[in-house]
Amino acid sequence: MSLSEELGRLGALHERGVLSDEEFARAKARVLGGNPDVTSPALLAINALRRSRDDRWLGGVCGGIARVTGVESWIWRLLFALLALCAGTGLLVYLLMWVLIPADPLIPGHAPGHPQAG
Repeated sequence: MSLSEELGRLGALHERGVLSDEEFARAKARVLGGNPDVTSPALLAINALRRSRDDRWLGGVCGGIARVTGVESWIWRLLFALLALCAGTGLLVYLLMWVLIPADPLIPGHAPGHPQAG
């Protein structure tokens, strides 16, 4: 689809009232190559996801997800264990997340897994 066709469709949706002025402006900016909206809470949470160095049993994936979602890490561990019973799906997802999600940065003078003295 060409750029003019895409803009024409967006304009038609805006005229019919399907898109608000703000939604139309964001969609038009995206089509024209502007920066996407990276302030949505979901995108901010995904970008903040890091493997935990403090709350970990294996790779820190569940501790990192717990920090971002606000759900206890033991619940995430249980969910991954249950998914592992489904043809190994939980294990595969966990391993992929372990490889693809970066770890928390190291804090100088702080040993991972131990409370900081002071």
